[in-house]
Amino acid sequence: MTKTVHPLPPVPERPEPPAFRDAMAQVVSAVHVVTTLGPHGRTGLTATAIASVSDTPPTVLACIARTSRTLAAIEASGIFCINTLPGNDAELAEIFASRRGINGEARFQTTRWGELTTGAPVLLDAVAAFDCRLVSTQDIASHRLLIGEVVGLGGTGQGGGLIYRRRHFGAV
Repeated sequence: MTKTVHPLPPVPERPEPPAFRDAMAQVVSAVHVVTTLGPHGRTGLTATAIASVSDTPPTVLACIARTSRTLAAIEASGIFCINTLPGNDAELAEIFASRRGINGEARFQTTRWGELTTGAPVLLDAVAAFDCRLVSTQDIASHRLLIGEVVGLGGTGQGGGLIYRRRHFGAV
């Protein structure tokens, strides 16, 4: 059930988008590559809007721009994998953020991939990997919220992770 609650009167003026983006740039976020095996092969994108929802059943969420080709592939296949990047993998984040001119299957040739339960690509060097079955979606503004039931776990569990803050990657 979706319920919208408005406990306060409407805000007369919302923050301008650039000011909001600048404020969000101060928030430290883990960096992930979200992948799927869609009708046209493997695809993926870099994402920071990822969160745990529940442990019973294990459930996660990802927010993806509604214009994303990867989103369309996830919805067509009903599967996705959230791969949490290790601290030394900023280049992979740049590749999957479309900042290196590498597209399609060529993105997957830059490092080692495998599979868990669903067949979605799993980064073998990921700190953690959450192999998911898509169970729900919700449009919110320019993005679509994906809810995934975790059906497989992977990752090395070793080392620090990659973070994004002030529009730059860093390691923890």
